[in-house]
Amino acid sequence: MFISRIILKNWRNFKEADTELRDVTYVLGANATGKSNFLDVFRFLRDVAKPQGGGLQKAISDRGGLRKLRCLHARRHPEISIEVHFSPSSEEDSGWIYSLAIKSEGVGANRPIVASEGVWKVEGNRKKEIFVRPKPPDKADRELLTQTHLEQVNQNREFREIVEHLSGVTYLHLVPQLIKFGDFIGGRQLENDPFGQAFLDRVARVPLKTREARFKRIEKALANAIPQFAGLGFEQDQSGRWHLSARYMHHRPNAGLQQEDQFSDGTLRLIALFWLLVDGDGLLLLEEPELSLDEEIIRQLPRLIDRVSRANKKRRRQMIVTTHSEALLDNKAIDGLGVLRLERAEEGTRIVKPSKNEVKLLKNGFSVAEVLLPKVHPKTADQLELL
Repeated sequence: MFISRIILKNWRNFKEADTELRDVTYVLGANATGKSNFLDVFRFLRDVAKPQGGGLQKAISDRGGLRKLRCLHARRHPEISIEVHFSPSSEEDSGWIYSLAIKSEGVGANRPIVASEGVWKVEGNRKKEIFVRPKPPDKADRELLTQTHLEQVNQNREFREIVEHLSGVTYLHLVPQLIKFGDFIGGRQLENDPFGQAFLDRVARVPLKTREARFKRIEKALANAIPQFAGLGFEQDQSGRWHLSARYMHHRPNAGLQQEDQFSDGTLRLIALFWLLVDGDGLLLLEEPELSLDEEIIRQLPRLIDRVSRANKKRRRQMIVTTHSEALLDNKAIDGLGVLRLERAEEGTRIVKPSKNEVKLLKNGFSVAEVLLPKVHPKTADQLELL
């Protein structure tokens, strides 16, 4: 399944936003324009839909409450609303529409509740309503409005395809130090492990044969990216903790072996990125994949991402990538029509698609780095100084 369009109202930076998505969508923007907040829409829906330990209340609580989700510019219409359009592929018009609006209860504990929710089945120009709420039972028992139908198995039977797709959204923004110094850092692990604190345990949960097959693919890619790299290992120590190891060419057989605490930040991030690209076929959210990587490797990422997206001929894997890397965006493999630009507006952030002139320049051989990236840079960056 494919998310073809998303409409937001009062979500974090976005007072209003309506944009289409492609197989691979690149999101550009200066700092604090909302790139991470845009990705979090899909993570939020995943957290609502996931079968265990999820749900609306927890998804909102994990983000600090409704006040932190609501756009600061929301005044007359304070509800937060998200509408998602699903299609079997980017070329088809049929599919689903899911809509959710949430608000504060306004009385008692002032809980977040469902202001409205609905699902429609779309076939060409026809739109069939599956359900729309609130309905009389919701008004008679307000507890029902503390949950979405998305999270209730007895209510989502007709549209479980949507639930399964949202539950399969993948995000990982690996922080290498959490793996290198995990024994010393300890502490609480965030839900869904977004920063890779338990990345090695995540790898270990994959069946052995599948894991070995993936490591072989990753080894081949690493051999072209890391000097003198000879092989990748994955083993448990005596305490049961899992460790990555890498072999490097060396005149002494055992001298070229390193564990993950000796890896460079770039090597760890590259392994995690490769793992994500071969792990599953659901929507993949990549936040600034260029961090810590060599510039020439960064230039090749769009080509690699496109190949992975096309690997399954029956169902392309959809990806959303946030970046402001000139090296990455200089790659001609990027389809300019799949680029969204985030710009600050008078109230919040707006999403801008390439104009006709910009598309023309891109089709004539100019790169996204040349045409679109300069437009997201802060205009006063050259005046940056400490007085």
